[in-house]
Amino acid sequence: MYAEFDESLVTGNELIDGQHKELIDRINKLINCCEQGGGKIEAIKLLGYLEEYTEFHFKAEEELQEKISYPGLAEHRQKHEDFKKSVKELDEMLHEVEGPTDAFVEAVQKNVIDWLYGHIKGFDCSVATYMHMSSNPELL
Repeated sequence: MYAEFDESLVTGNELIDGQHKELIDRINKLINCCEQGGGKIEAIKLLGYLEEYTEFHFKAEEELQEKISYPGLAEHRQKHEDFKKSVKELDEMLHEVEGPTDAFVEAVQKNVIDWLYGHIKGFDCSVATYMHMSSNPELL
């Protein structure tokens, strides 16, 4: 199953929403490679490509949270670390087998797509709400 950016994933922050769309595009390229019979080397390359962009995106999110003094930054940062660990486990999984197997694609679904959806809808949207409320104190 491919990932899809829909209205439920919109945080209202153009920069972050744009980066989430890019993450989803990179995830879909990896899944497409796996489903179309791409080889192990190509899958490893695409997973690395996803991993690099994830690092960039998480850094941008954390810098934004520091800038607005978001009180949940430490917990959010830990969730990012958990995700990076999952991606490293996927990398190990790819290296240990002959190529991207059905089990690997299932792990991408569970550990990347499902995690990302839950993270955006929970943590990232709460940051966006906090940012909106702190910049509009008359709403408090």
